[in-house]
Amino acid sequence: MSEPPGAAVSLAEAPRPAATPSEPLTAQRVLPLRRPGRWIATAVVLVLTAQFVHGLVTNPFYQWDRFGYWFLRPTIVDGLLVTLEVTAYSAVLGLLGGVLLALARLSRSPVLRAVSWVYVWAFRSIPLIVVLLFLYNFSALYKTLSLGVPFGPAFLTFDESALATDLVIAVVGISLHESAYAAEVVRGGILSVDQGQHEAAAALGLPKGYQFRRIVFPQALRSIVPNYVNQLIGLIKGTSLVFYVSLLDLFGAAQSMGSTYPGDIVPLLMVATVWYLVLTSVVSVVQFYVERYYARGATRSLPPTPLQKLRSSATELRARVRREAAV
Repeated sequence: MSEPPGAAVSLAEAPRPAATPSEPLTAQRVLPLRRPGRWIATAVVLVLTAQFVHGLVTNPFYQWDRFGYWFLRPTIVDGLLVTLEVTAYSAVLGLLGGVLLALARLSRSPVLRAVSWVYVWAFRSIPLIVVLLFLYNFSALYKTLSLGVPFGPAFLTFDESALATDLVIAVVGISLHESAYAAEVVRGGILSVDQGQHEAAAALGLPKGYQFRRIVFPQALRSIVPNYVNQLIGLIKGTSLVFYVSLLDLFGAAQSMGSTYPGDIVPLLMVATVWYLVLTSVVSVVQFYVERYYARGATRSLPPTPLQKLRSSATELRARVRREAAV
């Protein structure tokens, strides 16, 4: 007999649950994604770097013994001090001039805006070497300089040649040139501050000068610092041009000694190169910590310092070794 519809199914005919596996499940290791291209590129870069270092060390043309002799000679050290002096004065004066030019460019006065624009346009167009040579021969155009009423009597007159020493010419020329670039860097930093910050400061009734010093400019420095440090690094290298106005800086000292000792030209150029690398490296380290200081409040966490990165990498390496050993 056939069973009527809806009849219950017997226990013998009921589906049985799947059998439980006798072996326990084992934890499977997750393998990282393989990246052969990255390993190949790393190997190529390491090989090229090793070849470059090997050629640099073993090539007798570099005369590393003469490099060690010249590296700390008094002539080179004196030139290095001149480079530092010119760089320090020019960096401060250039930044101050850039701030004034940027404020003039952003002012509501059409005269100030026009004068600032013309200044930036002119000094960004004229090469630095031309500015230095023009100032070096400035006394041929103007024997004396005076302050007074235009087309009227002069209240103060002084001899230009007595004041325009080689150091003054170098600092003035580089400062005039750098202030044009610094003006655009500062102006870009000020424009990067959100307009709401200006409106909030104005709503509090704060004076314009206080708004700029305590609210706008500190926020603008986050954008100004990295760009101006690039300018500062270029300024360090640009001081090599003061050799053409009879000022013996680092490059001038190396060039002068190379003329006296023709066989040591390459070691002397390497001495100047290494010193420039040291100076720019120091500036880069200072840039990192200044940027880190002004990043407070703009990021959730400050970027780690090189020492912190080293500690973090060491901790990750130890943890990875322990995981590999456990497996």
